Amino acid sequence: MEVKKFTRDIVLVLLIFLLVSLLFGLFQDALNRERKEVSFTQLVRDIDAGKVKKIIVSDSELSILYIDGKKGHSRAEPDTSLSQSLANYGVSKERLAEVDIVNRPRGGGWAWLGPILFTILPLLLFIGFFWFIMKQAKTGAMQAFDFTKARPRLFGVGGKKKEKVTFKDVGGLKEAKEELEEIVDFLKNSRKYLELGARIPRGVLLIGAPGTGKTLLARAIASEANVPFFSISASEVIELFVGVGSARIRSLFSQARKVGRAIIFIDEIDSIGKMRGVGVTGGHEEREQTLNQLLSEMDGIGREEGIIVLGATNKPESLDPALLRPGRFDRRIILDLPDINERKEILKIHCRGKPLASDVDLDEIVERTAGFSGADLANVANEAAILAAARNKHQIFQQEFLESIEKVLLGPERKSHLLSEKEKEITAYHEAGHALVSAFCPGAEPVRKISIIARGLAAGYTLKISSEEKKLKTKTEFLAEMATLLGGYCAEKLIFGEVTTGASNDLARATQLARKMVTEYGMSSLGPLVFGEREKLVFLGSEEVYRNYSEKVASKIDREVEKFVEGAQNRANKILLKKKDILEKLAKTLIEKETIEKEEFEQLVKKKTTKRKPSRSSKKEKSLSVKLKKI
Repeated sequence: MEVKKFTRDIVLVLLIFLLVSLLFGLFQDALNRERKEVSFTQLVRDIDAGKVKKIIVSDSELSILYIDGKKGHSRAEPDTSLSQSLANYGVSKERLAEVDIVNRPRGGGWAWLGPILFTILPLLLFIGFFWFIMKQAKTGAMQAFDFTKARPRLFGVGGKKKEKVTFKDVGGLKEAKEELEEIVDFLKNSRKYLELGARIPRGVLLIGAPGTGKTLLARAIASEANVPFFSISASEVIELFVGVGSARIRSLFSQARKVGRAIIFIDEIDSIGKMRGVGVTGGHEEREQTLNQLLSEMDGIGREEGIIVLGATNKPESLDPALLRPGRFDRRIILDLPDINERKEILKIHCRGKPLASDVDLDEIVERTAGFSGADLANVANEAAILAAARNKHQIFQQEFLESIEKVLLGPERKSHLLSEKEKEITAYHEAGHALVSAFCPGAEPVRKISIIARGLAAGYTLKISSEEKKLKTKTEFLAEMATLLGGYCAEKLIFGEVTTGASNDLARATQLARKMVTEYGMSSLGPLVFGEREKLVFLGSEEVYRNYSEKVASKIDREVEKFVEGAQNRANKILLKKKDILEKLAKTLIEKETIEKEEFEQLVKKKTTKRKPSRSSKKEKSLSVKLKKI
């Protein structure tokens, strides 16, 4: 990069030189065209012809101005006056009297400015060019010595002034904040801990999915403790050249020790903290040396230094055991995805300063955002504000929030993606099949919205919202989810007699779920066994699953997977056959309105189910339920 910049600068300077030379040449040509050289003999003839108006004499230089406005230049004999010379050439006194002869002593502005412009100025330009070259070379040499220095971003005391973040600005994460408040108290009042012989953890590892607030929480710690906050990404430390990464780690800790109490935050620490193995490349050896230096620096943090290392990662399983042992990253804090109450708290934080309309219902919003991280909720609030501004509204309404949720989940509406009448009908039956199976399948999640408006890569979608926060899922729920996934496929086959490519993603997800039930969750007839051994390839940074079972067992696994998928298909087919009239009603409503909300969907389903006789309906439902349980 530096070489390219240096070459570009040289080319730029050469172009400037060429431009200056061109200007000098044009200026000289203009002067030559304006001032024509005239011989002394021709001057005498012109005076005799009465063509000359004025002659300016400067030593032996003659500037001639003709009556017609033209100019000329000539030279007179030295040591002889012009009048005498003209008389010697035979110019009459009468003609000579008609010419205005002005004697001007040699000098003036152009007498000294001209030589400077045409001789000294190019020389100065060359001197400036070489000075520029030397300066670039010196800068490059300094950068070579500066190459091993870490360049962390310093916030807080003595650093950049940035928006202050406190624990109040971090929604949810109650337990995590309680753990970190001890660290803040140690940095503020370290004496009371040291007097009791307590030692604050040297390292704190923040573990959580992307967007759960690891970086935000680290900045909040620094703000609450009012200490310098050195923030650096692990990818900024590692380099291809051996020794550079370890030198930057030393530089980072040296900068922190100079300010006394401080927090060093290393984001994505798994980039340099992966398990060590046999090195096969120079880059790998460099990463190991960087990790070794980090371990050494953390061991060297004194009991009274007040330096705390914060690390953040979403891949804790890939970290080296030496990094996680007591004395280094002693404390590990798990940041989970927020539950419904925490989502509401986070949403309130991100709605600060935004004018909300009276119809905004945060409870409905958080119900629709199950599984969203804090960053996703911030994006929802921001997208809602953008939508309201684009529609020239002065407040953000509930409609903008609901649309922004779907935009974050699936992407923006593809209004230009127009379906043909046949495709629209197929999509309507497909989505109606998903919704109907989910509504009548025990253990399935309730339907929130059905739409055949294209978003992202989906031609239509069915949103299902869980009625309660769940950390665990049962076999019944998995079977219901598989049946729901195959509802669209079965609806297409039932109505049109064939299937389309629109069900490909549903089939892939159902098959993957069935295989996990067999190989990972122990939910099949093969018993509580896990099939497939996972092993990390250290130097490649990836994970491979190796088969630890025979071909005979592999055939059994395939049969179990097939059995689960076929059972889900049969369940979906039975529900759709029994509720075919509701399926057609839902599809026609979708074709007409393109979107059905939860209330209208429940009303449509209820109308059709209440038309049948209660006794027969209840018997059929009970019989169906028994059959489904057997499946």
